[in-house]
Amino acid sequence: METVSTGHPGLDSIIDGLRLGDNVVWRVDSLEDFAAVAAPFVAQARADGRRIVHVRFGHRDPLPEMESRLIDPSLGFERCAMAVHDALTEIGPLGFYVFDPLADLHQHWQSDLMVMNFFKATCPYLYSLDTIAYFPLLRDRHTPATVAGVRDTTQLLLDLHHIDDELYVHPLKVWERHSPTMFFPHRLADSEAISITSSHATSRLFSTLARPVRPREPWLRRIDEAWAALDGDDDAQRRARDQLRAMLVGPAGRMAELAETHLTLTDLLAVASRQLGTGAIGGKSVGMLVARAILEHDPEQRFSDVLEPHDSYYLGADAFLSFLIINGWWPLWSEHKQHDYYGAAQKLQPLIASGRFSRTMRGQFLAMLEYFGQAPLIVRSSSLLEDNFGNAFAGKYDSVFLPNQGSPEERLAALEAGFKQVYASALSEPALRYREDRGLSDQNEQMAVLIQRVSGDHHEGMFLPDAAGVANSSSLYAWKPDLADRGMVRLVVGLGTRAVDRTGGDFARIVALADPLQSPVSADDAGRYSQRRVDALDLASGTEVTLPWGEVRRRAPGMPWRLLLSPDHALAERQRERGRSGPPPELIDFAGLLRDTDFAATLDDLLVALSTAYGHPVDVEFTVNLDRDGVPRVNVVQCRPLQTRGSGPAVATPRVIPQRCVLATDTFLGGNARLPLDLVVSVRAETYLRLGQPDRYSVARMIGKLNRALSGRSAMLIGPGRWGTTTPSLGVPVHFSEINRFAVLCETTYSESDFRPELSYGSHFFQELVEVGMLYAAVFDDRGATRFQPELLARRPNRLTELLDGSGDAAQLADVIHVADTDGLLLHSDVVSQQFVVQFE
Repeated sequence: METVSTGHPGLDSIIDGLRLGDNVVWRVDSLEDFAAVAAPFVAQARADGRRIVHVRFGHRDPLPEMESRLIDPSLGFERCAMAVHDALTEIGPLGFYVFDPLADLHQHWQSDLMVMNFFKATCPYLYSLDTIAYFPLLRDRHTPATVAGVRDTTQLLLDLHHIDDELYVHPLKVWERHSPTMFFPHRLADSEAISITSSHATSRLFSTLARPVRPREPWLRRIDEAWAALDGDDDAQRRARDQLRAMLVGPAGRMAELAETHLTLTDLLAVASRQLGTGAIGGKSVGMLVARAILEHDPEQRFSDVLEPHDSYYLGADAFLSFLIINGWWPLWSEHKQHDYYGAAQKLQPLIASGRFSRTMRGQFLAMLEYFGQAPLIVRSSSLLEDNFGNAFAGKYDSVFLPNQGSPEERLAALEAGFKQVYASALSEPALRYREDRGLSDQNEQMAVLIQRVSGDHHEGMFLPDAAGVANSSSLYAWKPDLADRGMVRLVVGLGTRAVDRTGGDFARIVALADPLQSPVSADDAGRYSQRRVDALDLASGTEVTLPWGEVRRRAPGMPWRLLLSPDHALAERQRERGRSGPPPELIDFAGLLRDTDFAATLDDLLVALSTAYGHPVDVEFTVNLDRDGVPRVNVVQCRPLQTRGSGPAVATPRVIPQRCVLATDTFLGGNARLPLDLVVSVRAETYLRLGQPDRYSVARMIGKLNRALSGRSAMLIGPGRWGTTTPSLGVPVHFSEINRFAVLCETTYSESDFRPELSYGSHFFQELVEVGMLYAAVFDDRGATRFQPELLARRPNRLTELLDGSGDAAQLADVIHVADTDGLLLHSDVVSQQFVVQFE
C-alpha cells in the first residue's frame, strides 16, 4: 500500500508514515495545536500535487491554501452525513481532507452520540476512497463513549499535548503498524520526533497534565441547565424552554408552534426525565403531550378530575439512526434515501429484526422495564413526520402490545423485538408509497418510539380497558339532515384496536355527540351491527387475543357491564316467536355510559377544547375506565389533526333518471361535491366471488397497477364488499397505496352473497380517505332508497388491457375487472339532503 508523508519526518518515523485510506484523529487541547500538525500535512499534500479539501461546518473561516466545502449541520444529522457523502463522491478517490472540529456539531445536534455516529458513517467511506483525512477531537469536549467509538472506527488516534512550549504526540492507535517505541510519547522538534521511553521521564512528563475530566453528554448538559433555569427569572426560563422544545419537538412547523404555546418548561422537563437516548420524540408523542397539556392547563379546570394520568417514556429519534449505524446498515439507508428508494428498503427491512442495540441503550431499556414492573405496555411509532398537519401516516407504521410478563431477560428481549418491529415498519411498502405520494421521500423521517402503559386492569388472565375508541371533532357522516356536526365517536369494549381497524363482521358503536343516544342503525338491526368480539391482552400466552364478548363478561365480572350492555329487544322478540325461553339476550351499545354518566358531555367538551386550540378538527384516540361508582376516567393516548374535506357549498343533486343513473344512495361520506368522472373501474361481483383466495389477491395487485396508470384522470372505483380488508372472503384485499389515486371509492353489496360493507368512519382506512380527499359511498343494492345499475358501465368497452399495455395478466382478469371510459358522467353529493348521485348527463 502506498505510503504518504505527514509533512513531518519525525512523525513519519514514529507511525511508519500514512497509508491511503487512513483517517487520522488528533485529540488536542486547542485548534492552534492542531494547526501545528495540520499545516505540514497540507503543505506536503500540495507539494505532492494532491487535491486537499477543508470540510467546514460553518463556524470557522476557510483555511488558506485549501479548497473549501461547506456542510450545513443545521439540516440535521441525516442530511449532513449524506451531504458529506455526496461531496466525497464528487471529489472522488485520493482526495486529502482536513475537517473542522467534531465538537462544532454539538451546537446543532446537542448530542455527542450523533457526533460519534457522524464519524462512524463518514470514516468507512473515506477509507474506501483511499483518502487521507485529518480530524481534530477537542479534549474534554466528548464523552468517553464517543472517544471509544471514534477509536474503534479510525485508523489512527493520536494524543497531542502542549507542555512547556513543546508539542508531544502520544499514539494511542495505529492500525496495522507497530514498532518497539511507537506507543511511547514523543517530543516533536523541527523535523524530529524524540521518543520518551524511560519511566522517570514519562511519569514526570504526564504528571504535569491536568487530571482528565469525564465530559457529560451535551444533551444531558442542556437538560441540567433547563432544570437550573427553574430557579431563574422569566427570561432564563423562556430561553431554557425554547431550547428544550427545539431539542425534543423540533424547531419549526405547526405542531412546534402548538408545543411552544402549550408545553411549559415543567412539561418538557417531565418528558426529558423519561427519555431513552437522545433526539426528537416524534409526532405521535408531541401530539399526545400537546393535547394533554391543553386539557390539563384548561382555565376552567374542567378536565382535572377526568383525565387518567400518564407516565409514558420516549425513545428518541437518534436511537433509530444509531441502530442503523451500529449494525453497519448506514450505506443501505443512504442508498434508500438517495438512489434506490424501494430496492434498498426491501433489502434493509428484513435485516432489522436481527439487529442489536448498544450496551448503553439496553441498560436504559432495562431501567425503564424496572420502573414499569410487569405492567402491560404498548410500543408505538412516533416518527418525525407522523401525526402532523396534512400527514397523519394513519396505519402506516406499527404499534406493538407487550404483555410484559416473564423474567427481566424475557421482557427485555420482547421490548427490543417491539422496537425493531416499529423500526422495520418505516420501510414497509405502504409507508414508502405514502411518503412518496406526499413528496416526503427525501425528508428526514427517523423513527422515534412512544412507550405507554396500557390503560386498563387485570381480569382472570386478561388485561383490557373498560372501553376505548376514536373521536373526531368534526364529521361529514350525517345520517339525518338535522344532526348538528359536533363530532363523532367509534366506541368499543376492550382494546381500541377494534375502533381503529376495520374488522370483519363486527361493529363499533357509532356515537354522534350532538345526540349521543341516537344511532344510524334501527332497533331491529341493532344486534346485527353491534360489537361481538373484544380485543384484550392474554397475559399467560403474552399475545393479543380476540374473544367473544360473552367470555370476556364471564371472566371479568368486575367490569361495569350495566353501563355497557342493553337488552336486545328485537332478538328477544324473535326468540319468543320461536318459543324459546331463557335470560333476555344483550348487546353492547354503551347506552348506560351515554345516558347515565357525563362521558358524552365530557368528550364533547374535550374535543371542542382541542379543536379550538389546534384551530383545526382533531382525531383523538382514548381509553375509558370507570370507577366503582361508574365515574369515567378518560386517557387521551393520541391526538392529531383530522384532514377533512369540509362540507363546502350546497350542491343541487339532479333528479334521478333511470336510463342514465349508474348509482344513487343516501349512505356516503366526504362532503359536498360536483365531480366529472373520466373512468370507472369496476370489480364485477358475480365473477369476483367465484375466485379462489390467490386469484383475489391477484385482482388486488391488478387494481394497484391501474391505480398507478391513472395519470391524473378523475376515476371512480367500485367493488364488492370491503376495500382494504385483510380477509379476501369479505372484499378486495388492496393496500391503500393501491387505490389512493382514485377520486371516488364505492363498496357495494351483492344480494346473492349478503356482502355488507361497514362504513369506515374513524378507522385507519377512512383516515386515509379523508386525507387524500376521496369520496366514499356504501351501496346497498337491496335497499329501496338505493339505485345501482352496473350494466350501464358494462356495456362500454373494457379498456383494462389497453391501460396496462396489453399485459397478459390483465387479459386473464378482464372478466373480473372492467374499465370504462365515462365522458359525461357526473357525481353529485350533498350532505344536507344526504344524496349521492352518479349519472350521465
